[in-house]
Amino acid sequence: MKAKKVNKTEAEWKAQLSEEEFRVLREKGTERPHTGKYNLHFEDGSYHCNACNQKLFESASKFDAHCGWPSFDESIPGAVNRILDKSLGMIRTEIVCSRCDSHLGHVFNDGPTHTGERYCVNSVSIDFENPESS
Repeated sequence: MKAKKVNKTEAEWKAQLSEEEFRVLREKGTERPHTGKYNLHFEDGSYHCNACNQKLFESASKFDAHCGWPSFDESIPGAVNRILDKSLGMIRTEIVCSRCDSHLGHVFNDGPTHTGERYCVNSVSIDFENPESS
């Protein structure tokens, strides 16, 4: 069953999110490399959208890509949408939460695992849930 779409005004998002979260999640910003709390985080659990709490990635898909941002080789099926991004003079694939359209980061085809993909995600775009502490 597909999760119900979250539709909020930018004012509602601004009231819910911190300034940095709003800048990244809603204005498609990027946090500085090697500064995010989940960059070198490798506990068992799942990663959720920091705006709407939809589950996006399982910890088993996380790896250290040495790029400065949390990296995953696959997402939860249906949780992440891909959008062509021609900003900054580059052609990339942006990834957004399928439930609330919040910016997560970008996906690249240089992943080291069987998927060949590397989801490069801003830590501020996600939150971690450990099932044993729930």
